[in-house]
Amino acid sequence: MCVEPSEPPSTRLTRRGVLAASAALAGTAAALGSSGTAAAAAPDRRPRAGDLVVEGGTLLDPGTGDVTEDAVVVIRGGVVRAAGARGITAAPAGLPRLDAHGQWILPGLIDAHIHLNTAAEARDAVRRGATSARSGSTNFYQDIAVRELARQVPGTAPRLRAAGIFVTPDLGDTVLADPQLAALAALKDGVRSAEALRHVVRVNLARGADVVKTRVNERAGLPDQDPLAQVYSHAQLSEVVAAARRGGKGVLCHSYSERGCHDAVTAGIRSLEHGVFVGERTLREMRRRDTYFTPTLTAIAGLAESSDPVLAERGRAYLPVLRQAVLAAHELGVPLAAGTDSSGGTVDPIGREVELMRSAGLTALDALRTATTQAARLLGLEGVAGRPTPGHAGDLILVPGDPLADLSLLSKPSGVVRSGIPV
Repeated sequence: MCVEPSEPPSTRLTRRGVLAASAALAGTAAALGSSGTAAAAAPDRRPRAGDLVVEGGTLLDPGTGDVTEDAVVVIRGGVVRAAGARGITAAPAGLPRLDAHGQWILPGLIDAHIHLNTAAEARDAVRRGATSARSGSTNFYQDIAVRELARQVPGTAPRLRAAGIFVTPDLGDTVLADPQLAALAALKDGVRSAEALRHVVRVNLARGADVVKTRVNERAGLPDQDPLAQVYSHAQLSEVVAAARRGGKGVLCHSYSERGCHDAVTAGIRSLEHGVFVGERTLREMRRRDTYFTPTLTAIAGLAESSDPVLAERGRAYLPVLRQAVLAAHELGVPLAAGTDSSGGTVDPIGREVELMRSAGLTALDALRTATTQAARLLGLEGVAGRPTPGHAGDLILVPGDPLADLSLLSKPSGVVRSGIPV
């Protein structure tokens, strides 16, 4: 036996404990604000969703590409109730107003691969325009608490799909994330057996993870690792996928080599992350299976700027290859999603990833869709995020010009609205 033959704690009890604790922390953190004083630690009484009228700006709907000048967007209870041109869109009296004259109004952006380990990182992500996101994993289930923080105090965190801990051969200190993981520290070869892989997935699901994150290759961001070296076989990846599916969840997979990408896709993952050397054979399989590609161009471009010569050379070599892969995927009809892979305390603006999608050869509108409508579909948020139309969440960003003419505007939004509340 690779692990003790005991089941993880009940999903109901474990998740209840996590949500209760994170809810309490959410209120406390919001109330403390920047003062950090005990006197400020009263429960936060602000509404979890707001009423707001955003008026006078130019409204862009990425779903259709339609542009509406002198627009009015009415948000009630954190949800868009009306959106259109002034004169034909009624704005109820008595609601708070946000003047958007001279601004363009877009739906909040979606970062489909981000690591949010702290409340400060979650807050920075929202301020940089990411009002929804998918976690790329955390070491100690912080993302599950961040998800609850977003529900309790929306302005402090993106609406989040949490991945829990990474299903990887060497868990390191992550074995301390849950008592049910401790037995894995005794495994000589790490998390590799079918039983061990299933066990980590089960613990993730018991803790309330929305998706499961695994890997097929080593990391590009560590100079002593070879990103083309494969750490899990097709059979091992299939075990992870099957265990996740039993819990009704999909899998995102860290990958670089063509062989690794192909093994991951044919094992049934939902989305391929990074994927620098993905080939046409695998891309065609992705189109057939409707597998998403999240290339994290921002992260690869960041390697090229590293002070470490190995990483800098790796980034310079990988970035043009990845751009070609992105364009090939787009031309073949593989769905793309924007993700920054932000981690380590620094949150990159999701708008930068949209710019890099454009530099890979997508049109400006198609690039924008990778961080709105297409990413919303990947996250299961169709009808919730990605468009500024009735029934969608009252998450908006404002930029001081036409983003389709200058996508760099997305990286520094002049205003952010989260669930009807200006941030």
